[in-house]
Amino acid sequence: MMKTVDINSDIGESFGSWIIGDDVDNELMTIISSANIATGFHAGDPNIMRKTVESARKNGVAIGAHPGFNDLQGFGRRHLSIPVDELVNDIIYQLGALREFARLYSLPLQHIKPHGALYMHLARDETAAQCFVAALHQLDAGLYLYCMAGSAVWQAAQRLAHPVVTEFYADREYDDQGFIVFTRSTGRLSVQAITDKVLMACLEGKVKTVTGNTIPIRFDSICIHSDTPGALEIISSVKMALINAGINVCSPGMV
Repeated sequence: MMKTVDINSDIGESFGSWIIGDDVDNELMTIISSANIATGFHAGDPNIMRKTVESARKNGVAIGAHPGFNDLQGFGRRHLSIPVDELVNDIIYQLGALREFARLYSLPLQHIKPHGALYMHLARDETAAQCFVAALHQLDAGLYLYCMAGSAVWQAAQRLAHPVVTEFYADREYDDQGFIVFTRSTGRLSVQAITDKVLMACLEGKVKTVTGNTIPIRFDSICIHSDTPGALEIISSVKMALINAGINVCSPGMV
């Protein structure tokens, strides 16, 4: 049984006058412990980034950069073939953008978490993962990297002794190898089913896969996407269930 766990969510993913999800970022900020803030390539813009950082400071939420492929039209959930050096430069550029907004509010960056198709690319491509982690470690050797345990980027971080925060995806399915099943969109999910899934993972260290098998799972943080329909109700239910089970919700830096 876990004693503490982080709840993270992708935040600030609207763009200009276009709203992503249920437009509940302000409400989610009062519940989650870590926010992955979109950095402009797959979603977000300078105005939304600053507003989101300000909200995080107001609510005591730890913040991290959420860089993605340069793909606003596809919301960063389409894979783009980009040379490794250019891909790493895109990530550094996005990381720097959020760091400056954080400096305006005297907030440290807690972590970095790639988004969508970029997250999955770095989870599988050993060369890209190694180059990315090497650059990240040179820039900030203490910046947490949110990732899946056992993935290529996780392995690259282990080799450099770079700190990681492993994730459990409450609103995504798992395959028998323990990897999430990538999807570009999610319909409305059962709040109770997700809550039960999270409790099983936290209390028993297990998750059911798409094939009906049960596999072991280890993690430090629970991710629930803010653009999942009903995200506010889902995250509220999950947090209340964790508290009732005696599990404290806090960011990794507060453990």
